[in-house]
Amino acid sequence: MERPGWDDYYMGIARAVAARSSCVRRRVGALIVVDRAIISTGYNGTPVGVRNCADGGCPRCHSDAAPGEGYDSCLCVHAEQNAIALAARHGSATDGGTLYTTLRPCFGCAKEAIQAGIREVVYEAPFEYGAGLEDVYRRLIAESGVTLREGKPKP
Repeated sequence: MERPGWDDYYMGIARAVAARSSCVRRRVGALIVVDRAIISTGYNGTPVGVRNCADGGCPRCHSDAAPGEGYDSCLCVHAEQNAIALAARHGSATDGGTLYTTLRPCFGCAKEAIQAGIREVVYEAPFEYGAGLEDVYRRLIAESGVTLREGKPKP
């Protein structure tokens, strides 16, 4: 019997969490692990009490906005934000934790992870900015001391 490694195990859970997303554009799942214990999970979607994306809750999801545009009308909370907020809501410390996510975090989520004390981010799918902005993103990660790495699933 072969057991998955920790990265594959946690990323598999992040993929399962993503299945809860109601976003009609892209489903993303995240989880925070501290000392090998899962302390929080999150998926992208509208805030609590707001109609789900699939039910018309987010104007951007039902628009013809191109990828990377129209975020000023997006009501969705990112998976990473939800995982961090849920940990805070339940009084779970994230300091020193690892964030597993199915998509490389955006700038906002990267900054929030840094502020939450996350020390490592493992992502499955890349998301890169244009050359100049990508350089700023990488500098932010490097200066913060956070380890950012792509977790390639094993076949």
